[in-house]
This record gives sequence, structure tokens and C-alpha cells, in this order.
Amino acid sequence: MSLSMSNALECSATAASEHAPGVRGDQYRSALRRHPAGVTIVTLESGSGPVGFTATSFASLSLDPPLVSFNITDTSSSIGAVRSAESLVIHLLGEHQQHLAQRFARSAAERFSDESLWTRIESGEPVLHGTPVWLRVVVDRLIPLGDSTLVVGVVVRAHEDPNPAEGKRIPLLYHEGAYHRPVALEE
Repeated sequence: MSLSMSNALECSATAASEHAPGVRGDQYRSALRRHPAGVTIVTLESGSGPVGFTATSFASLSLDPPLVSFNITDTSSSIGAVRSAESLVIHLLGEHQQHLAQRFARSAAERFSDESLWTRIESGEPVLHGTPVWLRVVVDRLIPLGDSTLVVGVVVRAHEDPNPAEGKRIPLLYHEGAYHRPVALEE
């Protein structure tokens, strides 16, 4: 990233915090709870063991090159491992994996305690069994913004379950503080 781009990001983040009078954290959180998000779990190897967490801020950024992003709060128990990581895996969860979303949203000690739920791929990152789609990502840049860090990564491997069972084709969503499945609308 160029120095001018970095300065622009810093200036825009500073300007945003200075020019947001009247918008309290609880108002902001309440408004965004109304926007549904796909549920992902990010996993990586920290050098001292596997690390993972639930993330709903996942986004596709670019097709060429294939870039994705997600946010992690600076108070997360996983932030140190993310800042040191060269690569990670982003799991796009199916509705049948709500138990994993809940598990990875809890205490870090519980996340990988059941070794029947995951394995390692050749490059060393932990991968969760039964995930319809997962992406291996090389970290391209970390951008501090507000109380979070935006992680941008280049997708170097995309794995899709070649024969997902019917229930595994449906993505897991998070909306209004609860997990959901999408329902097709009548046309």
C-alpha cells in the first residue's frame, strides 16, 4: 500500500470518529443487527497451536486478483495470532454448522478441544470437517481502523464440497442476534 493511501485511510478513520456526533455505540450496533450476514469461521496456526474465531464481517473484494477481507476487534483473544499469521483459512458455514459457529464464538480453550471436528491441511492450517466451502488465504495486509483491524487476503485455494448433502448446501446466516437460514422468495 502506498504511503499516501495509508495516510488517506488514517485521515478518513480519524475524520469519521470526529464527525459522528450523536451516534452512540449501542445505536450503531442496533442498526447493524438488522443487516443479515453470512457466518464464517477463520482458522490459523499460531505456532503454539490452532487459533480460530467466528466472523460475520467477511467480504469479497476483488476477482482479479482474488481478494477477500474480514474484521477482527483489537480486543479479541485471537488478534495477536492474526497479526503474526502469513496465511489462514476462512470457512463459509452451512446451516448444519451452527454448533461450530457457537463453539468458536465462546472461550478460546473450547474451540479446538474436540479433535474430531477438524484436521490440518498440507500447509498446516486447521480445517473444519463438513464445511461446504473454505478458502485458504495468504494475508496481504492488515489495516488498523477504529477499534478493529481489517484483514485483506489473497485467495490461493478454494475448496468446495463436491457432493454436499441437501442440508449442507444452505448457508448459515446471522441476523438480529440469532442464527437463520435463507428462504427463497416467491416471484
